[in-house]
Amino acid sequence: MQGIVDCNSFYCSCERLFDPKLLRSPIVVLSNNDGCIVSRSDEAKNLGIKMAVPYFQAKEMMEKNGVTTFSSNYHLYGDMSWRVMETMRALLPKDCVEVYSVDEAFINLDHIAPEDLPSYCIHLKNTIENWTGIPVSIGVAPNKVLSKVANRLAKKNKIKTKGVVVLHNTRLIQAALQQTPVEDIWGIGFQYAEKLKTYGIHNAYTLSIKDLSWGKRFLGGIVGIKLIRELKGHKTHAMQAPRTEKKMIATTRMFGREVSDWQEIEEALATYATRATEKLRRQHSAARGVSVFLLKKAPVNLALAHYHRGKQVSGYTILDNPTQITPDIIKAVVAIGKSLFEEGEIYKKAGVILSDFVPDTALQTHLFTPPSDPRRKKLMNVIDNMNAAYRGDVLKFGTSGTQKNWKMRSEKRSKRYTTRWDELCLVK
Repeated sequence: MQGIVDCNSFYCSCERLFDPKLLRSPIVVLSNNDGCIVSRSDEAKNLGIKMAVPYFQAKEMMEKNGVTTFSSNYHLYGDMSWRVMETMRALLPKDCVEVYSVDEAFINLDHIAPEDLPSYCIHLKNTIENWTGIPVSIGVAPNKVLSKVANRLAKKNKIKTKGVVVLHNTRLIQAALQQTPVEDIWGIGFQYAEKLKTYGIHNAYTLSIKDLSWGKRFLGGIVGIKLIRELKGHKTHAMQAPRTEKKMIATTRMFGREVSDWQEIEEALATYATRATEKLRRQHSAARGVSVFLLKKAPVNLALAHYHRGKQVSGYTILDNPTQITPDIIKAVVAIGKSLFEEGEIYKKAGVILSDFVPDTALQTHLFTPPSDPRRKKLMNVIDNMNAAYRGDVLKFGTSGTQKNWKMRSEKRSKRYTTRWDELCLVK
């Protein structure tokens, strides 16, 4: 049997953990730049607040109903996510936890007898909540697709299910599939859901009784076959081993305001390049490929715009020698950015992407370009250690600037309670 552990309204739960007076109050968390609503407590959902709604559209209604609003606090959420995942790893056998997202993880429960699954999952849920303070829901079934179905039912009625649903026989599985709209099936997006409805398929059970050949023809080939097989109760998605090294590293951010000055864009690109290169060194890799993109503001007259979100321009270069040295990456990034920048244009977002990785212990250099001085690698390690110890980028490169007026808006961000000494929660 496979299960999925899903943190309930994860961002909101993290905020409540350090502010108990919000435990029964409606709260929401906003996306980057305080743009859209990305997390809602149950109380906020009951007020009719929709997911992904722009904040300015719902602001007046939320203020009238006393909804507390937070900017995204990724330092806090990332640390709390790590604590939840480490708790599961401590409670389950080795290689039985597959982290799926910041607030979800698949678990392998083959070592638990079917009749013991409900009590075991209740114990697992209570332990996670006691150790971390984050409420979770657990769905268990013969495979991943059905476990997502079970988890949806567990979250839909938390009081009745106590946050746990186990689908361990055919009768329970069929009843659950009949209660699951086709658009709520894991792997079915909006377009496929609308397409399936034209064929009279409105819930998961109706899709599960289709032939595999039908899935191959109408649901994207082998992907459709696997989906229907799992809805029928077969296991086709095995547990995945954790990926220790990334094949690509990207740092992208929306600007806190509209930017048209090259110096500010240069500072942003240098900052993003620094962040990406820090991650590169952390996995002991060097990069040969460097990409940069700039996102322009959409024209006022959208009828004349090819892209309502603004036009994106990008550039790419291959370095002569793979590198993990920040100044080398900054130099390449700034050169690409300068070639993309257009005077008079307004920009809303920028990003830096590193690719074509090789191990930093085996660098194949260019015949006509001398390799980097090995002392520079030691210097980068010193800078990384200093910044990790003292936070706040105490050591940084001048190209990154000092004012950073282009930074994302986070006007409602809470304290980083678990990752900053000067922001620890005070107990009276």
